[in-house]
Amino acid sequence: MSLPTPRRWPGAAAALCAVMLMPVGTAVAVASTPAPPPGHSIDRVLEPGVPLWANPGSTTIEAAATLDGQAAADALLLGSLPSANWINGGTPGDAKRDVKRVVAAAHAAGEVPVLVAYNLPFRDCAQYSAGGATSVAEYTAWIDGVAQGIGNKRAVVILEPDGLGIIPWYTSNQGATEWCQPAEADAGTAASDRFSMLNHAVDALAALPSAAVYLDGTHSGWLGVGDITDRLVKAGVERADGFFLNASNYIETGRLAKYGSWVADCLLLETEVEWWDASWCASQYYPADPADFSTWQLTDRKYDADLAGAGLTRDAASQAHFVIDTSRNGRGPWAAPAGWPGDAEAWCNPPDRGAGARPTTTTGSPLIDAFLWIKVPGDSDGKCFRGTGGPLDPIRDMEDPAAGQWFPEQARELIEFAVPSFG
Repeated sequence: MSLPTPRRWPGAAAALCAVMLMPVGTAVAVASTPAPPPGHSIDRVLEPGVPLWANPGSTTIEAAATLDGQAAADALLLGSLPSANWINGGTPGDAKRDVKRVVAAAHAAGEVPVLVAYNLPFRDCAQYSAGGATSVAEYTAWIDGVAQGIGNKRAVVILEPDGLGIIPWYTSNQGATEWCQPAEADAGTAASDRFSMLNHAVDALAALPSAAVYLDGTHSGWLGVGDITDRLVKAGVERADGFFLNASNYIETGRLAKYGSWVADCLLLETEVEWWDASWCASQYYPADPADFSTWQLTDRKYDADLAGAGLTRDAASQAHFVIDTSRNGRGPWAAPAGWPGDAEAWCNPPDRGAGARPTTTTGSPLIDAFLWIKVPGDSDGKCFRGTGGPLDPIRDMEDPAAGQWFPEQARELIEFAVPSFG
């Protein structure tokens, strides 16, 4: 099965406009001891030290069988580490069968598998990873098949990469209109349908006794904290285990850790303070400067003040947790050469990137449940033309493999430039 790669769009312009917050100390009516939202304090599948499952029959191992020499060794090395198993289409029966095979094999090994459910209508807005279900009814039946395949066994579900980052015909809580406006989608219902489907998926998966489900939290180079917080609430994050960051992307872990903690704080304010509006939440865009990481402490202090003013105290046990995709973020994002004409597609098979932290449930942070390899490292993002007519990738001077196909040159770079290095 080919594993498609979600596209990433950096820096929503609307996130640059922050709303000034209400004065610290404003009297509000909140519970003295907020009750933890359902799902946040139970069924924690990714406890520190829990072993993650590496699929011995993964597409990475399959690719190794078709290669030789260094390329084969690279594929075997990457395939020996736990990566996510993408479930990206088919009938509900197909989904149930494919998921059941994964969770049964992981259960037999005493380990936890990571599944990616990737089948929403208009996924990736019909771009590089186009496809998905064709209706709400088709999707909900499919996600029910995923849930049936998991049953009572342990599993982690990464629910729909880009599912909240790219919403057809959506207008954000800051008034920004989504660029994704497919003509075949009903402009009046496409966004509400998206939230309806995600809520159904959260409920179907959260009802399982040993499954954890995480919603799309985008990343710190994309949506502002208040925007993604509002979307997460609308998608049912209060009934999920939390959210995931950086799927298939390259943002540094340190930035993502701060961003994720701010989203958790913004969610606390949004769900516990009656008058609060998520659009007021501080972010990587204000008061911090997104280009200057040293200024991000300003946003830290803003949350300290806002939580104190609302009479709230951070509590990692009850706040939303998150996981981070570290499959390709060892060296951070790639920047195109100065003066590059057109769209450099910095998200698409950028050169000389390295793998980041190895997959683990021991993260050193009470809010970060795991560092995961959600993107299968070594799989191509697609044929990258970078503003040219193709078919060659002008940065690599070669034709990139199609999305989801094995990319030996990129696999070598991920190993060669890994941070930390492969020992």
